[in-house]
Amino acid sequence: MDLDIQTPALLFPAVSLLLLAYTNKFLAIANLIRNLVSDYEKQPRHFLLKQIRSLRLRLNMIRWMQVCGVASMLLCVITMYLIYEGWQGWAKLLFASSLLLLIASLVITLLEIILSAGALRVVLKDLEEKNERAE
Repeated sequence: MDLDIQTPALLFPAVSLLLLAYTNKFLAIANLIRNLVSDYEKQPRHFLLKQIRSLRLRLNMIRWMQVCGVASMLLCVITMYLIYEGWQGWAKLLFASSLLLLIASLVITLLEIILSAGALRVVLKDLEEKNERAE
């Protein structure tokens, strides 16, 4: 089976949207960290440090999601050049690598989503405990 130049081009819209979503997520978490650090400087609390550590891990995960997504897109562009030059063997190899990087990006995304849901559970549990103590 020969690769057509349109095959790797199909990934561009998907990867572009993923990168946009990753960037938005990164910016939201960065702002949240800034706010938590400001809150911590005003009134140091162990709970805030725990949240900041969790958010730092999530930022690192998002960075790797972005790295894998950009590398996937870059390999797609190189694949298109190789198809244009008629080097089908190399094109197939790089396109497969591009797909594997996209899969890696999506797996890291899934792990980050699971981690963020866990962090929200901690916050909600803390709120419930404070509510119970107040009653």
